[in-house]
Amino acid sequence: MVMTQSRMLALGTAAPDFSLPDPAGKIHHLRDFAGSKALLVAFICNHCPYVKHIVGGLARFAHDYQPRGVAMVAINSNDASRYTDDSPPNMVKFAAQNGFEFPYLYDESQAVAKAYQAVCTPDLFLFDPARQLVYRGQFDASRPGNGQPVSGADLRAAADALLAGQTVKQQIASVGCNIKWKSGQQPDWA
Repeated sequence: MVMTQSRMLALGTAAPDFSLPDPAGKIHHLRDFAGSKALLVAFICNHCPYVKHIVGGLARFAHDYQPRGVAMVAINSNDASRYTDDSPPNMVKFAAQNGFEFPYLYDESQAVAKAYQAVCTPDLFLFDPARQLVYRGQFDASRPGNGQPVSGADLRAAADALLAGQTVKQQIASVGCNIKWKSGQQPDWA
């Protein structure tokens, strides 16, 4: 497992628009989340050990924060033709097994990952009501095998600060597996 660190997109960046299908074919758009107090865009996949390590905590975060006005969407941008565990049918299974209460979308073209400058899984982006980036970073300090509990402490602190009208202070890069780019599709910065 090769560890990749997120790029730390500039704070204040506007959320790039998207129009992506879930595995059932229903199209979801950025505008579908209008009116929420915040939006978490999480780049994840099914097979990454880093994602598998925190996925229960991520589902708990959604369960705890969606009633408080934090909308959430997860996006899988991996090349499913080479990494079949990340195929849409397996996304359905992964979402069901982990109790997802949020859309899990497939970015087959990888254009959305590029627009967000996502490079790893998990790569987390928290936006304010105006869809300006206020947090990009780790879920918490837990990693596979490091003995730290999966708490979501960093993301929860960021969401709490945002909901309280405060500036999010701590910004520690996320780490995980690199996004599995299609042949010839890897961005220069990845």
